[in-house]
Parts: sequence; C-alpha cells; structure tokens
Amino acid sequence: MRLHRRQFLSLAASATALPAASRFAWAQAYPTRPVRIIVGFPAGGPGDIVARLTGKWLSERLGQSFFIDNKPGAGGDVAAEAAVHAAADGYTLLQFTPSNAISVSLHQKLSYDPLRDLVPVAGAVRAPLVMEVNPSLPVKSVTEFISYAKANPGRVNLASAGIGTTPHLAGELFKMMAGIELIHVPYRGGAPALIDLLGGQVQVLFDPIPASIGYIRNGKLRALGVTTAGRSEVLPDVPPVAETLPGYEASNWWGLCAPKGTPPAITDLLNHALNAALLDPGHQKQLADLGGSPLRGSAADFGRLIAADSEKWAKVVKYAGIKPE
Repeated sequence: MRLHRRQFLSLAASATALPAASRFAWAQAYPTRPVRIIVGFPAGGPGDIVARLTGKWLSERLGQSFFIDNKPGAGGDVAAEAAVHAAADGYTLLQFTPSNAISVSLHQKLSYDPLRDLVPVAGAVRAPLVMEVNPSLPVKSVTEFISYAKANPGRVNLASAGIGTTPHLAGELFKMMAGIELIHVPYRGGAPALIDLLGGQVQVLFDPIPASIGYIRNGKLRALGVTTAGRSEVLPDVPPVAETLPGYEASNWWGLCAPKGTPPAITDLLNHALNAALLDPGHQKQLADLGGSPLRGSAADFGRLIAADSEKWAKVVKYAGIKPE
C-alpha cells in the first residue's frame, strides 16, 4: 500500500516532465472534440449530479462538450476499469470517489490498481454525508436510533450505494463505534437506495447531502446527523454524529482522474480550468445549495487526498471483514 501511494503521488507531480514547448502545444490543441467523463453510479444519484455540474463547467471554459457516461456496478470498479483501459489522450476521464480509493483494500485481485493505473487531475466537490431515516422509524436523534437498533437487533436495514462505497463504510464505521447490529442492503448506486428508503423498504442510509437535501427539507426523510465534525451550513439544525459518537467522521468527495500516460499538459489544463470554475460565485452557490463545497487544489493535492482516504478506509474494511460481491 505504501509503495502504491508513493507511485500515485509521483504520478501526480509528473506534470513538470515535458518541455515547456511540448506542454504548450498539447494545451493549444486540446480539446478538439467531446470529452467523456465516466461515472460509476446510475443517473440521478449524487455522483451523477456532481459529474454533470463538473462537465458543464468544463464545457463552458474549454469550448467542447464534456458528456457523462454512466457505468454503474461493483462500487465504481466497472467505471474505473473502463477508464484504465481507455486511450490516454485526455478524451476519457473518470469521476474518482472514495469508493475507488476503497477498492484498493477491498478487492485483492483487481485487474487494475487505481493508485497505479490512473493519474489525479483535480478535485471538484466535497460534501458531508447525512445519516437519514424514513420518518416511519420512531427515532428523532442518533441516540434514539442507537437505542432502537439495540432493542431491535436484526430488524433495521442499512441501505448503501453498493458494497465498499462510502455510504456503506460510513455505516460500518457507525456500527463499529455504536456497537449495534444493522442488516446491510447494497444497491447498484445511491439513487435506487434512496428510492427504497423513501418507500420504507429500508430504514437508514448514509447519503451525500446533495442527493437527499430536497427530501429532508420537504419532510419525506428525517436527518439525524451529519458525518463531519462540524455542522453543515445547509442543514444547520442537524447535529454532527460525532456529538453522540466522538471521533466519528466520514465525508464524500468527487474529482477527476485520467488513464496513466495522459499528457501532463492536458491534465494541467483540466486542473486549471476546473479550479477556475470553482472560484466562480455562481458555481459556489450551486454547490452550497446542494450542501457541498469546492475542492480546489493541485493534482498532487488531490492525489494526497486519495491516498489518505485509501489508508483510512482500509482499516474499516479489515475490522468489519467486508468482502466484495
């Protein structure tokens, strides 16, 4: 794992490898046709929402269409594998999420290694998750939920966007720290999990705020806690889970990676374009309305975030004994 992390961070810093003239020529020529962003989750979920915003911003700045190609399955691995095997020419990008970072420890026999076969391009958005329940569940706080789960072992279903996804591991971390039993029900993405939570087929979900905030506001879902250390600006009345379970933290983030070998001038250009877009007040307001915040920084900064989350969640995977499907 440490070797992979060093390799990944060295790839992130490789943008200085090409001569200035070559880098300028690449940047001048790109993009000349539409660019595909592969997303590992279905349309309508939080990852899809963020990807479409990201594509829109890049399209506006670079003058070509950045279109979304949804390839759900295996917690984002189907999409990642497609990106790894795509041409390293800048016309295929992967929306990278913590689920992809988690795969390093969850899947011991992947046909690829996301820390070795992809290069970081740029972060885009960070958002806390929200622990939410169907209002039919007779609980109104994290404390009440824990008591209810202890009194009803095996009767509370924990939905997730799939085995090894951030919502899944956020739930597993919660189970570990609260000492409760929940039945994990994985879905092929956040959108179908949310649909069943709204319908009462499952009872609790840790979901990125952008996907759920509308349902929380109209009372169709009840928020019990946010997963960051502090409160969310868009859900100021919802306390952090950490107020009940000190030290609890789990957040989601989204960014872009490219196949290894993508010219550094192209990844530089994309990084600068996305960082510039994230400084736009209108774009910031879009994110704030969804409960997210800009995730600005260099490609190396994004690489460090990926590596750190890989190590963090590897400990949860090992403790909980999580196995891939």
